[in-house]
Amino acid sequence: MGVTVRTMQYYDKIGLLLPSAQSEGGLRLYTNKEVVKLHQILSMKRLGFTLEEIKKWLPAQNTPGEVSDVLLRQAEELREKIRSMSEILAAIEKLNGEVLQTNNVDWAEYAEILSLLQAKSELYWAAKHLSDEVSVALTSISDETADSLIEKQNRLLEQAERLHKKGISPESAQGQEFAKGFWEVTTALVGDDLEVLLKLQVVAQEHGDEKWKSKQGFIGAALRFYFETLGHNPFTKDIG
Repeated sequence: MGVTVRTMQYYDKIGLLLPSAQSEGGLRLYTNKEVVKLHQILSMKRLGFTLEEIKKWLPAQNTPGEVSDVLLRQAEELREKIRSMSEILAAIEKLNGEVLQTNNVDWAEYAEILSLLQAKSELYWAAKHLSDEVSVALTSISDETADSLIEKQNRLLEQAERLHKKGISPESAQGQEFAKGFWEVTTALVGDDLEVLLKLQVVAQEHGDEKWKSKQGFIGAALRFYFETLGHNPFTKDIG
């Protein structure tokens, strides 16, 4: 079956495939039952299962339904790996674009952009287009806090899209709950410096990706009503 003696010894050692018996001279003896099981192991290895996963799921594959359940789990894990690798590839391509546009190698700047990309942030473009002091505001908070805030922000962006598609009014209770949460996350990310927030607004309008821009109508309307309710709109000054 193309399996080395050393591999069979290792499978025995970790309890994955035990021999039916041993000869008086200490040789491992296998029957057709172990041959069938070895076919299962080799097939699962080709499908991307680790030995630990094979050892876990091998006993629970006695019916077509049980085999299907295991395969569906593996398929979902592979889809997640593909999504993850696709994101890494996109980050590499985006960073490569940034590198080619600069004359100097600046790993500190690269690290800032990558940290935002790896957090799946839609604000990665801010690190490129904002001035130095604004970029510092985005990256001065701890990595753990930043990751948490960016993750929350991305959930809110997805929520904005869902609310818009459902026809929920920005002025409704749901719309205003969203606006409150979105504003809190935004100020937590870049601080409450009005100048920074105004610059961030301009950059978002000019350079935000399509996913971001597609939500601006709902987000903008929700925030305007939210500020009206508070009696204060920090974006009423001329920023042209």
